[in-house]
Amino acid sequence: MPENSSSGTGRRILTALASLKLTLVILAALGAGIVAAYLSATPTIWALAVPLGAFAGNLIAAVATNPVFRRKTALLIFHLALIALILLIAAGRLTYLKGQLELAEGEVFEGQLTQEESGPWHPRRLHALRFSNEGFTIHYAKGVRRGATRNRVAWMAPDGQLRRAVIGDQNPLVLSGYRFYTSHNKGFAPTFTWHPGSGAAPVTGTVHLPAYPLHEHKQAIEWTPPDSRTPLWVMLQFDEVILDPAQPSEFRLPSAHRIVVRVGEERHELGPGERVRLAEGVLEYNGLRNWMGYTVFYDFTLPWLFAACLLAVISLAWHFWSRFSARPWDKPSTGTS
Repeated sequence: MPENSSSGTGRRILTALASLKLTLVILAALGAGIVAAYLSATPTIWALAVPLGAFAGNLIAAVATNPVFRRKTALLIFHLALIALILLIAAGRLTYLKGQLELAEGEVFEGQLTQEESGPWHPRRLHALRFSNEGFTIHYAKGVRRGATRNRVAWMAPDGQLRRAVIGDQNPLVLSGYRFYTSHNKGFAPTFTWHPGSGAAPVTGTVHLPAYPLHEHKQAIEWTPPDSRTPLWVMLQFDEVILDPAQPSEFRLPSAHRIVVRVGEERHELGPGERVRLAEGVLEYNGLRNWMGYTVFYDFTLPWLFAACLLAVISLAWHFWSRFSARPWDKPSTGTS
């Protein structure tokens, strides 16, 4: 008797979970979550993940309580594929990552992003990845219309071999499930060595100027050297036209340039190899490089989503084929002559 009572309670719970009224409530909540995600400036992961999980539970209950699925195999497979799709989408939102980074030519990525958006269950393996930017080429058509980006990168494969590839806006570098694409952001990067007045070891690094040609006439930035409290205003100055709107051209470094450094009312101009003594140390200008911006994307569910979609399409086609092939499409005439 207790077993029958327990079985009946479980059956009632499953029937309630399979209710079409509950389906409508869940779909309304999912729609509200999509709108919130679209309008919100901050990630709203749970506003999507919770309704998706509830929708999957609703479908599972419907499959378990409706006997038609036990008679129609194709329909059962379709709904199981649909459940898998919903759960994968929810898992993808909980574990995804989108981010941006910038690397100067010759610089190595060390796991740090300039911007990041990720799910609460993201596995956090980015810090162990390494690759280097070995330079890029971008050709422009007349009117400064950007062509394909060809960025040479190098990385150490798991087998210990140094690998090289050319990536772009549509052709990523894939490392441990992370997909690195080039972006439209790129520019110039002066390289400095800062010799602190405190006697600490010199520090060499790049300063990334605003993206070029997006900020063609604003190639300046404020920068504070390491172990210093005084910000420096740094500007790249050159006269030649890098990207000519009247003819095809290529992104490149200027053949001649100067670096303008301002500290308060002081103004200094530096060429490669020159240095200037400031109140807190000596600033040495080493030369000019370029930098490339990258977007990084992680979602382990993508191949599984494709497989589930393929299974859903095949099973649905199987269901309709079985339904319409069970009887002839052209029935013989029953009229009398």
